[in-house]
Amino acid sequence: MEQESFGVYIRRLREEKNLPLRKVAAQLDIDTSTLSKVERGERPISIDYLKPLSQILNEDYKELQIKFLVDSVNSNYGKLEYLIEGLDEVINQLKKKKQ
Repeated sequence: MEQESFGVYIRRLREEKNLPLRKVAAQLDIDTSTLSKVERGERPISIDYLKPLSQILNEDYKELQIKFLVDSVNSNYGKLEYLIEGLDEVINQLKKKKQ
């Protein structure tokens, strides 16, 4: 089974809650066409919109952020031969920063 893209995920949540595209776009203060492109996977969404989007859709912010990260990494770096090793190094560096 193919992983649901972030845009499709957002559209599914919005539609399940019967929220019109134009109302969600207005609450995010972006054009309807911009949000439509995000939902179709034609344009990435800025991370600045994740928290407001989670509030509008009444979804857990952590879950939304994880879905965003998974989709972003898969779409941008999923074909790299050493992706797992690179991600392991990123995790190690992040852990060091938190100490």
